[in-house]
Amino acid sequence: MTTLGPVLAGAQILVTAQRRAADLALALGRRGAEVTIAASLGVESHIDEDTLLAQTRQMIATGADVVVVTTGIGFRGWLDTAEAAGIGGELVEALQSMRLVARGPKARGALQAAGLVPDWVAESETSAEIADFLVTEGVEGLSIAVQHHGAGDDGLERRLAAAGGRPFGLVVYRWGPPPDPEAVERSVRDAAAGAYDSVVFTSAPGASAWLGSVERLGAADDLRRLEKERRLTLAAVGHVTADPLRNAGFDPLLPDRARLGAMVRSLVMYLGDASDSVPTTGGDLRVRATAATLDHVVLPVSPSGLAILRALAREPGTVRSREELLQVLPGDSDDPHSAEVAVARLREAVGRPIVQTVVKRGYRLAVQEGGTA
Repeated sequence: MTTLGPVLAGAQILVTAQRRAADLALALGRRGAEVTIAASLGVESHIDEDTLLAQTRQMIATGADVVVVTTGIGFRGWLDTAEAAGIGGELVEALQSMRLVARGPKARGALQAAGLVPDWVAESETSAEIADFLVTEGVEGLSIAVQHHGAGDDGLERRLAAAGGRPFGLVVYRWGPPPDPEAVERSVRDAAAGAYDSVVFTSAPGASAWLGSVERLGAADDLRRLEKERRLTLAAVGHVTADPLRNAGFDPLLPDRARLGAMVRSLVMYLGDASDSVPTTGGDLRVRATAATLDHVVLPVSPSGLAILRALAREPGTVRSREELLQVLPGDSDDPHSAEVAVARLREAVGRPIVQTVVKRGYRLAVQEGGTA
């Protein structure tokens, strides 16, 4: 009886997040994946996410009279945090019944992107203008949520409280530069070269930052090609996170629920049980970015062997000539005998007869009945 390996055995996955990156790496690693972390943005560690989520749940339950959105990135960060906790949809629905005030066009744009319409916008982009407006209208006894991103509220809450309001701050983590910019650039180059099976995103700003590196390095076309060939899967935790990817022409994998655990399960299903595989006479073959597996067990094949398996698996059962296989082998040899040697070494490494010789024609995968393309 064949022993099955973990479903993500051999898979290479890039995590672009800093927040909860270790949790993601652990969850994916338990399924057999090898995980690389290259945070596209830094996050200040002193932000109390538990408090932010508690405040958010309280707002969903009881509402607020006014919600002040001070920054676009801060509002998106708030939605990202709620989305990762599985309450993003509830938050947006609750905000639809509250009075929304935006500090400038970027904050207004973030609200509109979430399907929300601000009641008033401070065109000067200053908290002082917001304070003047609200205090003039009267805030006595009103519950006022002031969203900011860790840089303070510019005295806005103090002025509202002095006028009789009941303000409270929603402190969202602050984005900063990536902790290792070189690692981010390296991750983009490696992804464009086909070194990853999936790139995982947990926030819209993080996705935008990684895509910014993609554009600077001219890697977008290669990534889109890999995605189209089903050799690369971009995965996002929810719709807010997915928007920058979609705007850049990608089609990210999304879970049914906007939670990290649900995203991991979706990725497991897609790259494991639901991914393309070839039912060979030696087992269920999957060709990953840097490895190949039979029944989820990693095969000890060389780069040459992996290149041959990838070429044969592209159209299972189709015969490939020595000359065709020579074209996909690493290096620049023009001797067809090199392909014969590579196939022989591949067979030795696999230990199961999954590559057949077709006399005077070439080689093909030994697919199970009904497994041909």
